[in-house]
Amino acid sequence: MPRQVQIKRVYDPPQRGDGYRVLIDRLWPRGVKKEELEHDAWIKDLAPSPGLRKWFGHKVEHWDRFRDGYQAELRAPEQQARMRDLIQAAGRKKITLLYAAKDDKHNHALILADELNRLY
Repeated sequence: MPRQVQIKRVYDPPQRGDGYRVLIDRLWPRGVKKEELEHDAWIKDLAPSPGLRKWFGHKVEHWDRFRDGYQAELRAPEQQARMRDLIQAAGRKKITLLYAAKDDKHNHALILADELNRLY
């Protein structure tokens, strides 16, 4: 049975069952002090490329093309290696991906979680 990767907004309080908490935004989230965020890793290289992120601009009408572009980026060999390294670092713990976007239905964490679950 594949291990579940969950996603949470970085502003939500941590919970006991979060497991290995990973910030996956390329930029540090606004209003969050680095020393106060409970996280195990910050893997900004797994975030969408700057060009793709800026093009998307959190516009829902760009979602389908953004999803396709980000999936293509994640399926590149170097990104596959980064995802496998993340899975290995988490060990037996659940992985919680932390993101800052306000939209919980159109953000890169959803896509990355699917790709990580595919690798388990």
